[in-house]
Amino acid sequence: MTPEHATHPVPPAVTVVGIGADGWAGLPDAARSELIGAQVLIGGGRQLDLLPPQCAGRRVPWPTPLRPAVPGLLAAHAGSRVAVLASGDPMFYGIGRALTEVLGPGGLRVLPHPSSVSYACARVGWPLEDTEVVTLVGRPAARLAAALHEGRRLLVLSADATTPAAVAALLRDRGFGPSRMRVLEQLGGEGEACAEGTADTWEQPPGDPLNVIAIDCLGAPGTLRLGAAPGLPDQAYAHDGQLTKRHVRAATLGVLAPAPGELLWDVGGGSGSVAIEWMRTHPSCRAVTVERDPVRAQRITDNAERLGVPALRVVNGPAPDCLTGLPAPDAVFIGGGLTVPGLLDACWEALPAGGRLVANTVTLESEALLAERCRRHGGDLVRLAVAHAVPVGGFTGWRQAMPVTQWSVRKPSAAPAGESPVEAPAEPSGDNR
Repeated sequence: MTPEHATHPVPPAVTVVGIGADGWAGLPDAARSELIGAQVLIGGGRQLDLLPPQCAGRRVPWPTPLRPAVPGLLAAHAGSRVAVLASGDPMFYGIGRALTEVLGPGGLRVLPHPSSVSYACARVGWPLEDTEVVTLVGRPAARLAAALHEGRRLLVLSADATTPAAVAALLRDRGFGPSRMRVLEQLGGEGEACAEGTADTWEQPPGDPLNVIAIDCLGAPGTLRLGAAPGLPDQAYAHDGQLTKRHVRAATLGVLAPAPGELLWDVGGGSGSVAIEWMRTHPSCRAVTVERDPVRAQRITDNAERLGVPALRVVNGPAPDCLTGLPAPDAVFIGGGLTVPGLLDACWEALPAGGRLVANTVTLESEALLAERCRRHGGDLVRLAVAHAVPVGGFTGWRQAMPVTQWSVRKPSAAPAGESPVEAPAEPSGDNR
């Protein structure tokens, strides 16, 4: 094909332009050209006010709530040349994600600006790749708790001018009051400023709503250590005895094998420990815990908020009835109620091919049920026994906790047409003992 006959892709009708606190002066020529030529300019009021008069397109502020309005707003201006303004990098916790979900990656052109995170790391001298970012824009401050670890450097994207005080209060409450805080305002703009202190002594009045908080995490003496791996100390949970204990919990999460983005059903939640630690393994992990006792259900909610996963969904009601309508799980943990008629079958049926199921019990009746299911479906049947050293007079001895029988299994794919499912092996004869 000769060059004069070559086809060129039609440029997207929607361009997303990242803009910083320095406004028009900080934009490159390509971004300025798009904004000048746009027939429709969509953005927040603050962003639209940064544009000069030569950007003559119709200015449309985002409605509230923003996310549900995106499809309708784009449809209303179909056929027009549209430029959308976004703070910093539109693809980093920005409007770029919502636009891509509606238009597809080929439906828009993105011209990013340095993000507030890049500016913040440049100001405080932190390598970006070693810095964890937590956004509190439209999210509860409690989610910050999951990221608190001794010596960790965090950048918090603030929702507004009140966020720094809320963060300081949370740090004090979670035992990280000595942590150094720096609130960086209007990064890259003429009004750039920094307020500094510790969470324990933070008394700064609300400043600019456009701010990022840099935190050097430092725990107070005696603060309970909460690691990044499953098996948090039992003292981390409020409970009434219905708690999957630390060592068994760690073993349970090991076979549940959470991966980013996956959903867990925690049936018979108790204190919520398994679901909470599932979600703590990665910010994108999700969980639904089912608990019939209302007092325990509220306790699960409180534990989840304190341990940094307030998005844990708690369903207060009996299983299996309340499992109907829940989103399909990638894994199921059954920590109680195994003998309830239909419960195990409902959980098994809800799992897709490749999904995992783990069930724990301490009773003989439920153990017999798990042994039968293991013969039917395969998997691993193990007994977990933990003993703790305790004083015995002037000496030390072992105190055995109740052993836990655990069945773990991965649901197989359906057998191909014409093939029969694998049958369980026959019981060994007496001569094979």
